[in-house]
Amino acid sequence: MTPEKKLRIGVVGIGHLGGYHLQKYARIGSCVIAAVSDSQIEKAQKAADLYGCPAFADHRDMLDRVDAVSIAVPTGDHFAVTRDFLAAGIDTLIEKPLCASLEEADELLALARKNRLILQVGFVERFNPAVMALEQVITRPAFIEVHRLHPFFERGTDVDVILDLMIHDLDLILKFVDAPVTRVEAVGVPILSDKIDISNVRLSFATGCIANITASRISAKTMQKIRFFGPEGYHSVDCRKREVLSFSKITGGDGKPQIVQNALELGSHDPLEEEIRSFVKAVQERSQPRVSGEDGRKSLALAIDILQKMKTQEGLRL
Repeated sequence: MTPEKKLRIGVVGIGHLGGYHLQKYARIGSCVIAAVSDSQIEKAQKAADLYGCPAFADHRDMLDRVDAVSIAVPTGDHFAVTRDFLAAGIDTLIEKPLCASLEEADELLALARKNRLILQVGFVERFNPAVMALEQVITRPAFIEVHRLHPFFERGTDVDVILDLMIHDLDLILKFVDAPVTRVEAVGVPILSDKIDISNVRLSFATGCIANITASRISAKTMQKIRFFGPEGYHSVDCRKREVLSFSKITGGDGKPQIVQNALELGSHDPLEEEIRSFVKAVQERSQPRVSGEDGRKSLALAIDILQKMKTQEGLRL
């Protein structure tokens, strides 16, 4: 792509997240919003009027108008929509989870590799300033404790809370532990939907690390905290507030161990905008995205394993 040519961007699914994607793309000078699509054409037309582009009810009408696309449709539609764009040679950013099944995920990964395309998965917490600061100090987690609690909204209830909320933390845990999962224990309960609304999961890793994860979308308050304990220290990340507290063990002048707080360099950027900019950079430079399709498959595989455990004697679904 020549420097003077702008990247033609499309967004499919003009709901809560799709609208935010459009806002972030509009802030990037090297991009132009070229088309939008939503099965509810009135939503697409409203966005099209705002950004000065055509609107379509069928995403396939966009294929010859865009160079790259964000997909923010319901999870059940991820595969079919993404496949159309990858088959047409269009780089794609797809909101989490990657797909509804591993078979679908594998087909998309194969198609992206075949056509040498960028396929990035929208795990926005990877771009959270607090999480990015954590990368400066964390080494070998021994125990991880997670609470991701949200009030109930109809949005997202097309899938279980594991694929809706917990998968953010599964992605982060897999990134920082970087070891095979050896055991999964899980319990889940449907409360206000016909899917699992609250769940607790315990993961064991080959390194000996244990992760205890609670996710709920029926909480009276919002909490998005993840705590890491390891031989080098303790690190607490508040994803919602974008804050991190980090403490390390050192040997003092008297030869005795001491605990000191780490002074971490913490960015002030908006996580979603950073995610969008990262995708645009990967497209323009033809570089590996920060959160690849393969990363998305790993977290999806673990989420599916958790859901399967709930249906067996190794897990409990009430």
